[in-house]
Amino acid sequence: MEVLAERLSQLDSHVEGAIRVVMFYDTLMRRRVDLPGLVRSSAGLAECVVGMRLHGTGQVIRMAPDGTPAVTPSQQVSCSEIVTLDDEDIGTVWLERPGIPIPLDDLVLDRLAIAVASAVERYGPARTTMADPALVELVISGDADDASRARALRLLGFAALPPVRVVAVEPGHQLNLIGARICPDRLVKAASLTDAGAILATTVDITRFPTGVRAGIGSAEAPGEAWRQARTALRFATDRDPVIEYRELGALAMLAEVPPQVARDNADVAAISRLASDPDDLETLSIYSDTGSLRRAADVLHMHHSSVARRLEQISRTVGFDVTDPTGSTRVRLALITWRLLTT
Repeated sequence: MEVLAERLSQLDSHVEGAIRVVMFYDTLMRRRVDLPGLVRSSAGLAECVVGMRLHGTGQVIRMAPDGTPAVTPSQQVSCSEIVTLDDEDIGTVWLERPGIPIPLDDLVLDRLAIAVASAVERYGPARTTMADPALVELVISGDADDASRARALRLLGFAALPPVRVVAVEPGHQLNLIGARICPDRLVKAASLTDAGAILATTVDITRFPTGVRAGIGSAEAPGEAWRQARTALRFATDRDPVIEYRELGALAMLAEVPPQVARDNADVAAISRLASDPDDLETLSIYSDTGSLRRAADVLHMHHSSVARRLEQISRTVGFDVTDPTGSTRVRLALITWRLLTT
């Protein structure tokens, strides 16, 4: 490609230099240059290694100033810019300039990010994950008629695909990144709703949820019922078991249907509530209940098993029954789960 602009080292930081950088990228976009071409041209302009990464596919492109792929290990990023498409963070572009940035670096990255977003929209590799919340809500609504739900699914792109999987995610996470991880290379849409994030996916790989994310996965084929199941499953998620599939809950799912006041009035649940004032005792009982073994609980707690046994004896006196015998263990497990449901 013929030279579209002088190298940055030959441009000043005043208006004329800025205009020439803008014109450089406008020309690349008019010529519909692809992603490798954009990064290659930027590296020649900036006279340093330029990189790009797309979150959805993990695609990374790094080009050296001579127009060849950068084979040297990635250097320290001197400046970077987020690539956005339809208000979604889809990737990052950066410069690996030795020393301090030069005045026009920020403008180069700003225009490169715009050009990359334009190329992604034109060529792929995928449509954005974030969707119109109104369409997602219509799909998962229990009150929507079949015709309206089918139309919403078609508008989201699920027209000719198998039944969608429905996932509820606790608020505060980047749903586009989660969607891309759990459903790579397949259609996935997401929206932040009032009480949870909703993800509609063609498939769900439960092993690919990011660390620290709590989620529930519905099992029903009907999206409305699957969303109800997913939200119920999310209530059962904990730090030790952060992703719950509704179908794995079995009879435990019925605990979510217990009226809150009935649950609070239960003696075992009330005992757990009192025990919660001592975080150490609550953690010991929870881990013992989850592991079902004194020695395994001791391993998790990094304590000697005799110390755990003494603590469980004290907890038994506090709650009023032996938490280690078969009946007591069952009572503890049900009471702990019910108490957690009351706090979510």
